Amino acid sequence: MAEQELKASKDIWVFAEQKNGRLAGVVYELLEPGRRLAARLGGKLAAVLFGCGVARTAEELLSRGVDVVYKVDAPPLAHYNSWLYPRLLEKLVREEAVPPHSILIGATYAGMDLAPAVAARLGAGCSAHCVRLDLDEQGNLLQNVPGFGGAVMATIVTPYVRPQIATVRPGVFPAPDFAPADKRGEVKEFAFTFPGAAPVRVLSVKQEEYTGVPLEKAEVVVAGGAGVGSREGWAKIEELASLLGAAVGATRPAVDAGWAKEAQMIGQSGKTVRPRLYIGIGISGDIQHIVGIQDAQKIVAINANPRAPIFKMADYGIVADYQEMAPLLCAAVAQAKNTQTNK
Repeated sequence: MAEQELKASKDIWVFAEQKNGRLAGVVYELLEPGRRLAARLGGKLAAVLFGCGVARTAEELLSRGVDVVYKVDAPPLAHYNSWLYPRLLEKLVREEAVPPHSILIGATYAGMDLAPAVAARLGAGCSAHCVRLDLDEQGNLLQNVPGFGGAVMATIVTPYVRPQIATVRPGVFPAPDFAPADKRGEVKEFAFTFPGAAPVRVLSVKQEEYTGVPLEKAEVVVAGGAGVGSREGWAKIEELASLLGAAVGATRPAVDAGWAKEAQMIGQSGKTVRPRLYIGIGISGDIQHIVGIQDAQKIVAINANPRAPIFKMADYGIVADYQEMAPLLCAAVAQAKNTQTNK
């Protein structure tokens, strides 16, 4: 079937990324917009699940209201494989009587590899790092992404081919509270039929090293940027976060300098956070970072430059050298905690 001949159903597919049978957090976040879009189209919400020994994972997806789970369960799929997964998803799309309207994929390391690869194989459009999803009057998927380095929000439409493919960063959509589905969907199991061994093999899997408070779930986030200046300065960021019971976030320069892990990066190419309190230290406030914190309830900015862009959206701004301010904040928080303990 040529790409131009693909006709779309009204179904929305969500790629159900998993590791050792546990769904990635972004999957839960994508189910809600996927369900909303499918309802507006009059179609079904489906999940695509690849893995090994993932029967319980399929049942969990059904319990969360997924109408159909397309499951391929085989040992070669135990870990994400950049050769097998795109080919398998392409095969699944082409073998369906009517391909899906759209496929939503989390912008994780695996998802960012899978989405463009399967889009190229299908001749389909692919929009990366979407922050909003909607439909126009013709039923085309409206994919809002930051454009021109984050200076504008662009709406991308791919009206001539199906499926439409979009990746969404973790944290963009809030994960809904779990409520068991009133009705049960179905699992459609497909056989793993690729002959021989894949030319790409997964030799080992390295677990994420960062073990602090997850950014997406944190009530308080303390983040540092290039203005911190050194690894010694970064220790003050971590000390303040520890006193507050907060997650530690970072901008791209802080990650590139080796002070923070990739998993701690907030912004256009990192994570989106929604804490009650966000404290940004030594962060200028480029739009690439701002898109990741704009849903914080309260924003406190500390920067020596009074013209730093972050002050425009901060609820409280402190123009000061963080090297002088951070120790004062740490001492004040420690004193408040001691006072509370002694009451």
